[in-house]
Formats: sequence, structure tokens, C-alpha cells
Amino acid sequence: MRFLIDAQLPPSLAIMLREHGHEAVHVFERLPRDARDPVIWGLAIRDGFVLVTKDEDFAEWSRLRDPVPPVLWLRIGNLKKAELMSKLVPLLPELVRRLQRGETLIEVY
Repeated sequence: MRFLIDAQLPPSLAIMLREHGHEAVHVFERLPRDARDPVIWGLAIRDGFVLVTKDEDFAEWSRLRDPVPPVLWLRIGNLKKAELMSKLVPLLPELVRRLQRGETLIEVY
């Protein structure tokens, strides 16, 4: 699975996903820090990434636009990095299964 981590999430999330066998990059590895949402969206579509974000705009776009990249919308509030990782690691196998089944918007609480 290929993941693109949005700007408001830590680069360490990409590292954790790579450690679990996935391709993952943080948006700052591919785009300037001031890249606007349409550019990030376009990168996800063009390069076949699942967009991992806390941005509600991307969730809304996934309901209204075509084509769309798959979106993992993290609705888990502000957590420390360690808390974020401990929350996501156990969920990762099921999230990947859902993405492989073709779900395009997955909300993570």
C-alpha cells in the first residue's frame, strides 16, 4: 500500500508505515511546505497514494470529486506522536483490508 502523509501529521507516521511494510512518504518529502490542498490532492491521485489526513476538506472532496484518491481521515484529535502510533498500529491491518476492498473514505476515530 502507498501512503501520502498530509502536512499536519508528523513525518514519523511515514516511518512507522514503512516499518510495517508499506510505501509511505510525508508530503514535505515531495512538495514545498506551502503546497496548497489541490496540489496535494493531485499528487495523491497521480502517484496512486492513499492520502492520510486530519483535514476535513479532503474528506469532503472525496465525497464530491472524481477521480479521488483513497482517504484515511484521522478524526482522533491532537495526540502526541507515541499516542498516535499506538492508536494506529493495531488498526493498520483492518485499514489496509478496507482499502484493498476499494473503500475511498475511511474515518478513523
